[in-house]
Amino acid sequence: MKRTQYLQDLIKQLSPRLDTTSYVYCTVARAKYGELEKLKPIVSIAELEGLTLVIPLEQAQAEGLDYYRVFRRITLEGHSSVQALGLTSVVTSLLAERDITTNVIAGFYHDHMFVPSDRIDEAMEALRDLASQPNR
Repeated sequence: MKRTQYLQDLIKQLSPRLDTTSYVYCTVARAKYGELEKLKPIVSIAELEGLTLVIPLEQAQAEGLDYYRVFRRITLEGHSSVQALGLTSVVTSLLAERDITTNVIAGFYHDHMFVPSDRIDEAMEALRDLASQPNR
């Protein structure tokens, strides 16, 4: 697949940065936005079943909330637009080829990827390799 010059430039600028905090996904039935701010969610999504939160592991443990798996966040530091076509696909496909689960949250300035903590070193290595070889 031939990548556009714009996409290649975005890939060169990936600059993945690993957050030191461990995060978990929790859900709280019947909760609404703003009700659980004390948990300091970095992401919250309202669903029919309840409010899904991405919160620090320590917060979930302190509140006795259930969670399935522990994740680490990788922020792609290169500035991309919310209209950047193909970057998320390239990155998630790369990690999927290595059987690494990735949950992507697109912010206004950066993409944030939540990767299982036991696979974080592999994910970081793959992203650094990609940034050094954007044409592959």
